[in-house]
Amino acid sequence: MATEILTLPTANSARNTHAKRATSTAPSNRVQELAHQMSAILFACGDGLPIEIFCQKLGVSKKEAEAALEFVKGQFSGDCGIHLIKYRNNYQFCTNPAYENEVGLVLNPMRERNLTKAALETLAVIAYKQPVTRLEIDQIRGVGSDYAIQILTQSNLVEIVGRKEVLGRPLLYGTTDNFLKRFGLDDIKNLPSYDELLDKIKLIHEEQANHEVNLYDSNRQ
Repeated sequence: MATEILTLPTANSARNTHAKRATSTAPSNRVQELAHQMSAILFACGDGLPIEIFCQKLGVSKKEAEAALEFVKGQFSGDCGIHLIKYRNNYQFCTNPAYENEVGLVLNPMRERNLTKAALETLAVIAYKQPVTRLEIDQIRGVGSDYAIQILTQSNLVEIVGRKEVLGRPLLYGTTDNFLKRFGLDDIKNLPSYDELLDKIKLIHEEQANHEVNLYDSNRQ
């Protein structure tokens, strides 16, 4: 009966096996380069992008794009502060849920101040263009104004004054009597120049920001 001889792997053979495995699993230079390009695109976009857009614009196959995105996903996972997620065939960068509290602690106060500023800018547009629709406000400001209008309505500075007689009959917005009181005006016809109103709005915004800072400092004491 023949005796089976067992041999233990040497250090060199183990290293060679590991190298072969690494070579077989490591993405090619082409895939890595593509992954870096797609990471830059996803970061700059901010929103989700379908894999088809990468194939069309970068001239790569779906297989190459999938391999590159898988490589990106491997880089942005685990304890990394940024993760790559997939939803409805879209890929998007998002923050790691594990750091939700820290992100909110830093960014929420900044977002609140930005919303306040947006609301005041929207108020200036409504004051000079009233009656005006939300779409017209958006076109003037270059960004959406839904939330800003909501804040102004809740603050009784802006109100719905009717509907525009066009397709869809969108709501028309105008300022309230409370707006006149806030800015020390007897009548809407007595509005200051646009630049003066912007200066007043800027002053109000700064006062609100200073108030937030004072509250923050008092809470620390």
